[in-house]
Amino acid sequence: MASTQLTQLDDDGFDLIFRQARTHNVWLPIPVPEATLREIWNVMKFGPTSANCSPLRIVFVQSPAEKERLVACMDQGNQAKTRIAPVTAILAMDLEFYEQLPRLFPHNLTARSWFAGKPDISETALRNSSLQGGYFIIAARGLGLDCGPMSGFDADKLNAAFFPDGEFKVNFVCSLGHGDATKLFPRSPRFDFDEACRIV
Repeated sequence: MASTQLTQLDDDGFDLIFRQARTHNVWLPIPVPEATLREIWNVMKFGPTSANCSPLRIVFVQSPAEKERLVACMDQGNQAKTRIAPVTAILAMDLEFYEQLPRLFPHNLTARSWFAGKPDISETALRNSSLQGGYFIIAARGLGLDCGPMSGFDADKLNAAFFPDGEFKVNFVCSLGHGDATKLFPRSPRFDFDEACRIV
């Protein structure tokens, strides 16, 4: 009988998604196939969220016309890098995610009532879409892509341009593609374990 025990990633796997991965700002002119964008979702969707609420919604901006609409929403320092990226994903949160809970959390049919009409609903949407945003980056890196996450944009302008009905709100933006490693600056420092962690 085959074992179902999970195995550990080897060093190459950890290097690919964490230790050797970098945030990129300059992109090579290599397109990202639609199949790869679909595979990012098909991998990352299995990451855990509260009651499997899965509030993240993604718009992959790829066409020149839509890219210019997005560039107009970005802070000046992020405009050029957004324009040249093969794809830039808008990672948004569905503020009515609880309407999908009967489907997504079927073993507890009261789950919708845990969230609907509650004052902290946006906090739940933000926390869980941010979790999913982390899964998005890990999945993209695992599939051989570089990532350039950004928070420098006019949220009101971006929401009006891409989510005019108000149902979704942007969380952050992330470019995808193959970065130009020759344009990277040295990696910034990280805290050691004892500086950031305690075991109690």
